[in-house]
Amino acid sequence: MARILITGSVDGLGQLAANALVHKGHSVVLHARNPARAKYGLARVPGAETILTGDLSSIEETKELAYQINKLGDFDTVIHNAAVFQVPEGKLTKDGLPPLFAVNSLAPYILTCLIKKPRRLIYLSSGMHKQADPGLKGLEIDNLSVSYADSKFHNLVITMAVARQWPQVYSNAVDPGWVPTKMGGPGAPDNLMKGFATQVWLAESSDVHA
Repeated sequence: MARILITGSVDGLGQLAANALVHKGHSVVLHARNPARAKYGLARVPGAETILTGDLSSIEETKELAYQINKLGDFDTVIHNAAVFQVPEGKLTKDGLPPLFAVNSLAPYILTCLIKKPRRLIYLSSGMHKQADPGLKGLEIDNLSVSYADSKFHNLVITMAVARQWPQVYSNAVDPGWVPTKMGGPGAPDNLMKGFATQVWLAESSDVHA
């Protein structure tokens, strides 16, 4: 049995992966943005070990979430699933950052740096990373401009950095496809049931090639 943490696991692919892993007998810790969402999430993933809260658009709350995670002890796998896709133009977080960058790029980086190293780290990416700016020009501090595609490219960069710096930790990026979740929309063409299959396999796999 593996112990697995999934960020953003109240709905969508995160919730589907959590339920699949619980049904396979694994211990799963959920994550929600706030207590109200946490109550909703626990009701939809019966059998989850517990749920942690933290708004990943906030640097302070993301650091506090890392502290909560470490208090729970060791994990075999952490799945960085949480993400946002569309936000109002010009909106900034309380830290003065674009929400896409704060949630999709910075939060998984902060958590990766601060939590105890698990056996495996999984980052949800997207085929849209091919549309990103590989020069990372959008990260200029005086002109921070990050698209969803850029943020998914950043996830790949983190994945590769972990693989190089921590060879003892398996590091994977997963493209779930364009699936009909709240984020993907009802017209998404890919199979929802296959959208979470790869991260479930990786989360519990002992295959050295996984």
